[in-house]
Amino acid sequence: MAITDPIADMLTRLRNAGKAKFNSVDIPGSKIKTEIAKVMKSEGFIRNYKFIKDGKQGILRVYLKYAEDQSHVILEMQRVSKPSRRVYVGAKDVKPVYNGLGTAILSTSKGILTDRQARKENVGGELLCQMF
Repeated sequence: MAITDPIADMLTRLRNAGKAKFNSVDIPGSKIKTEIAKVMKSEGFIRNYKFIKDGKQGILRVYLKYAEDQSHVILEMQRVSKPSRRVYVGAKDVKPVYNGLGTAILSTSKGILTDRQARKENVGGELLCQMF
């Protein structure tokens, strides 16, 4: 079955695996998903990720991160821009998520960036998702 929104599928798999307390989750791979995982690792939302080549599209294995009380580090994830309704923000309109406690991930002309990096680079783009 074809997936119409692969990024939303990735976020849902991460959300479900976190609730089920899985150590890792396998996601069908792509370049944009790998870049999103790279940003999530740099922001401290996941422990690590690994791209496994399987002769087809590949598998992105994401290792989840938990707090000391075994609660999932990511409290909330939401997809903002969808295939049915794209959401674009200008360089001056990139706002902090939860007063800077959360992170927004944007697809810009300089690659996949967080909201902080986009403000620093003074670029806007498509607002992919927000997490807290």
